[in-house]
Amino acid sequence: GSEAATEQGQEEEVEDRLKEHMDSLLDKSAKARQAALQSLRLALSSKTLSEFLLERRLTLTDSLEKCLKKGKGEEQALAGTVLTLLCLQMGSGPEGEEVFRSLKPLLVSVLTDSTASPSARQSCATALGMCCYIAAADLE
Repeated sequence: GSEAATEQGQEEEVEDRLKEHMDSLLDKSAKARQAALQSLRLALSSKTLSEFLLERRLTLTDSLEKCLKKGKGEEQALAGTVLTLLCLQMGSGPEGEEVFRSLKPLLVSVLTDSTASPSARQSCATALGMCCYIAAADLE
C-alpha cells in the first residue's frame, strides 16, 4: 500500500510541475517561456502523459500557438518540437487531429516565412510532417 501512495504522490508532483510549466508559457519573459518549453519537451519525451494532456490539450495548444506567433527563433523551434510531442501523446484519434488541425495553418505560416530562423522553420516542418502522419484524417 505505501508503494502505491508514494507513486501517487510522485505522479501528482510531476503533474504540478507540468501545470507550472504550462502557466510559464504565458510569461512575458521570452527566457521563461523557453525554459518552460524545454521542460515540457523533456517531460513529453520521457513519459506517457496522455490522460493529463487530454484534459489540458486546448490550453496547451493555445499557449503553443502564442509561442509560435509571437516568439522568435529558439522559442518557435521549441514550440514546434513540443507540438510534435503533444501530437504523439494524443495519438491518431480525434484529439490528436483537433490539435493538428488547429495549429496546421500556423506551422505552414512559420515554415514559409523567409524571415523566420532556419531552426524555427525546420522544427515547424518536422512538426507538420509528424503531426500530419500521426493525426491527419484528411488524406490530402
